Parts: sequence; structure tokens; C-alpha cells
Amino acid sequence: MLLTISIIGLLIVGVVMVYSASAIWADYKFGDSFYFAKRQLLFATVGIVAMFFIMNIPYLTWQRYAKPILFICFLLLIAVLIPGIGMVRGGARSWIGVGAFSIQPAEFMKLGLIIFLSTYLASNQKYITSFKKGFFPSLLLVFVAFGLIMLQPDLGTGMVLVLTCLVMIFVAGAKISHFVGLGILGVIGFLGLIISAPYRINRITAFLNPWEDPLGNGFQIIQSLYAIGPGGLMGMGLGQSLQKFFYLPEPHNDFIFAILAEELGFIGGTFVLLLFLLMLWRGIRVSLAAPDTFGSLLGLGIIGMISLQVMINISVVIGLIPVTGITLPFLSYGGSSLTLILCSIGIVLNISKYAKL
Repeated sequence: MLLTISIIGLLIVGVVMVYSASAIWADYKFGDSFYFAKRQLLFATVGIVAMFFIMNIPYLTWQRYAKPILFICFLLLIAVLIPGIGMVRGGARSWIGVGAFSIQPAEFMKLGLIIFLSTYLASNQKYITSFKKGFFPSLLLVFVAFGLIMLQPDLGTGMVLVLTCLVMIFVAGAKISHFVGLGILGVIGFLGLIISAPYRINRITAFLNPWEDPLGNGFQIIQSLYAIGPGGLMGMGLGQSLQKFFYLPEPHNDFIFAILAEELGFIGGTFVLLLFLLMLWRGIRVSLAAPDTFGSLLGLGIIGMISLQVMINISVVIGLIPVTGITLPFLSYGGSSLTLILCSIGIVLNISKYAKL
């Protein structure tokens, strides 16, 4: 019940804030200030229906279909890279669709890989302490998926996918020494990714000193901080944001938390964070109380994926890490991402029916 309450609360806040953050831009571009809000409400409604439907599907069903689900996810990731099939938005070929309807295959891969990895780790847990038989095969699959996502490119989604899977492998019982070696390779690889793309280097320099290029690479983070600062304790009032007047890019998407902080202040931001913490706490409790290893890993993977995305998004918005292009779950405007996250929560809710709480 607490998990459901936290999700519904976040969705309500999300729809309200999408309208507040997007009304000016929607009226300018489409002549309808409710354009994004209506679509967000539709996505949320479809997602809730799907969530309650999936909530009644025994979670062990996903274990039986883990391989075909992962295979379809890989096909979609390959298809999105094909010109004429994949759609380019914001410089990344991350979407498949026709007209207004589109899906983001990388979002499906996150859930598909969590389901498959939960199945694999539960079946091969006795080998997880072995680098050759347990740790490396799990890691290889994760980095194949990561490589396909980076071809789009989409570093933010790739980071969430890799970190989520590493958490699952760690919880399954992998040796810490394996992670130390992986960490060294990861740092080298991450530096390579940054060096290989000039725009990533620009994001790093903008993060270190956004005022060096206030109208270019540092523009987003400066405008985000300009939104958060005036919010103070109580905020400027719902609908009273100034930064949404064509100052802050993506005010209803990646940087919606900045508009929320500007309008609802520290209290409003804290309320939203408490809802996320309630979701995290309840999700972990449900997962740890699952009757089998597969259920525990599946629940922890889903809750970990959402929580990591929340932490990365808010860290970007308040200037703790460079801009990565990650949406805020349940609040940011989006179709396939919102619907898929709600479907994922449906799986956790089904696990809770069997959990020994």
C-alpha cells in the first residue's frame, strides 16, 4: 500500500509540474498550453492501468520468458541504429516510431536486462564468486548492451543500466576484489568515452566552471541554479516560475526538478524526495522479503534502476555532476519511459503479494 501511495503521489506531482513547466512553451509552439500536460496525463493513465494489470501476473512468469524478452530488446537496440528506422532527436538516434508515437528501445533494455540478469544470477549463484564462470559472463552481457546504447549515443541511460546491473551482481554475492579491478578498467573506459567525444569534454569543463561559457556549454546548469536559488524555503508559488519563460532548456523534461524547486521551494523539493525515499524503502523491504532469490534480485534491480536515475537527475540539476540527459522518473515528461517504469513497479507490487513481510 505504501509503495502504491508513493507512486500515485509522484504521478500527481508530475502531471501538475509538467503543466506548470511546459505551459508557456506549449502555447508558443502548439497554441495549446495544456499540450504536454494532456499527453502526460494520458501516459500516466495508460501506465497505471498497465501497472495494475502486471501486478496480477505472477512474477515467476517473467523468469520463464527472460530469454525471449532480452532477445527482443537486443533486436530493438539494433533496429534503432538503422537509418530510416531509428529517429534522431537531440543529436542521438534513440527512438523508433511513426509520427507522434515513438518508443525508446534503451528503456526497454533496462527492464529486459534486469529480468534476464535476475534469472541468470538466481540460477548460477553458486558460480558468482568465480570470475570465469559467474562474474565475467554477467558483465559481458551488460557491456554488450551498453555498447549498443553508446552507438546511439546515450551515455546517461547506459550509465543507469551498467550501475543497476553492477548493484545486482554485487547483491548476488560477487567478490569485492572483482569490483576493484572492474573499477580501474571502468575509470579508464570512462575517460576514453569522454575523450572520444568533444561534446562530453565540453560538458565536463562546463561542470567545473559553467561561467567560463555562460551562453554555451554552461548555460543549462547556470539557468538551473538560477531557478533553484530564488525558490528559497517556500518557493515563488505554483505557476510563478520565471526560468520556464524560454530561459531553462527542457523545463518539463530533464530539468523539471529545478522548476519544482523554484515554484515550491525547499519544502516542495523535500516532499518529493521523501516520496522517492518511501518508494525506495518499501521497495527494498519487499525485495528482501521475497520468497526466492529471483524475486529478490528482480525487485532490487527495478528499485535500484529507478533510484539511480533519480539520484543522477537531481545531482545534475543541482550541479553535483555534469549534464547527462537523464529524466526524473514519474515527474519528467515522457511516454515510453513513464509507462515502462510504471510497468516495472507493477512487477514489484506483485512480488509484494508473496513477500513475507
